[in-house]
Amino acid sequence: MRAAADAIVDVDVAFMRRALALAERGRGRTSPNPLVGCVVVCDDVVVGEGHHDRAGGPHAEVVALRAAGALARGATVYVTLEPCDHTGRTGPCTAALLGAGVARVVAAVADPGPIAGGGAARLRSGGVAVDVGCLGDEARRQNEHWLHAAATGRPFVVVKAAVSLDGRIAAADGTSRWLTGVQARARAHRLRADVDAVAVGSGTVLADDPWLTCRQPGHDGPQPLRVVLDRRGRTSPAHRVYDGVGPTLLVTGPGEGRVWDDPGAVAALADVEVARLDAAAGPAAVLAALWVRGVSGLLVEGGARVATSFLVAGLADKLVVHVAPLLLGAGGRSMVDAGVVATVAGAPRFRLATAERVGDDAVLTLYPSAPEPG
Repeated sequence: MRAAADAIVDVDVAFMRRALALAERGRGRTSPNPLVGCVVVCDDVVVGEGHHDRAGGPHAEVVALRAAGALARGATVYVTLEPCDHTGRTGPCTAALLGAGVARVVAAVADPGPIAGGGAARLRSGGVAVDVGCLGDEARRQNEHWLHAAATGRPFVVVKAAVSLDGRIAAADGTSRWLTGVQARARAHRLRADVDAVAVGSGTVLADDPWLTCRQPGHDGPQPLRVVLDRRGRTSPAHRVYDGVGPTLLVTGPGEGRVWDDPGAVAALADVEVARLDAAAGPAAVLAALWVRGVSGLLVEGGARVATSFLVAGLADKLVVHVAPLLLGAGGRSMVDAGVVATVAGAPRFRLATAERVGDDAVLTLYPSAPEPG
């Protein structure tokens, strides 16, 4: 009995890994929808598979069922997310599965959303056996932005920094290009492709004049919303981030006599929107403004003051640090603003998830640690 059960688990894991690999094919194109892959199996043979390719297109289950055709009847379906049970731009996947006559559905993770969730219960009521949890941790990592947003009602925040060995993001003269090598910089573009928005402060725009676009080879998804946090209105329409290549949101405060206070100047720019927040508004207000604009994943790229504001507010859900093999010394600019931490006991702590060598650089991926008891 135990051997038979173990064999079923091994088979489930193998087919779910395939479904996870299929889901990755949609990365950078599916937002505001999640990444989903699906495999239809009959007598241990794959008879259909598919993935959600982009928002508005057919869901993974529908693609896989079409490929399987009549062979889907009595089959087992492996899907990386609990099938949806609502009608949006496409119909409910539960109806497609029930209509195809599948016998069993194995889902990696449950849908936490109040709108599309409940698919497992609907399938069970229709006589389909449903198991949830196979490779759940991997599926949650794959869709961490979307799952967090669906569960909390705010964007998932990734804080990214490129630092020297002594934790500096710029030299004493303010120069910061390029700390890391070509391969690490390519990884930064992959991060941009994976989010809905990229945010920087006005200091970064003034110092580096970045485009903040995703220039990863082969990227055919939408450009992320470029968010400039410029409370004092120091940036100007001449900066590259306002070039119309991708959408831009300027978050600024009330002011007088600035170029951004001229409606005509803003209207003359392509795909640029101005959002005015109270001068005392913090990161939570920025996230709220992005949430209503459909942003579920935000990449905070700089600079130190912006990164620190999200870290101190407890709104950094993930930290990606590119560490370059050079030293910049005491005169360099720290990754975080001085004076944030008074004692070791009060220091924000993070759990190291991965450490990778990328060219001559190291890339650390970390998540906030739960406070230690006592």
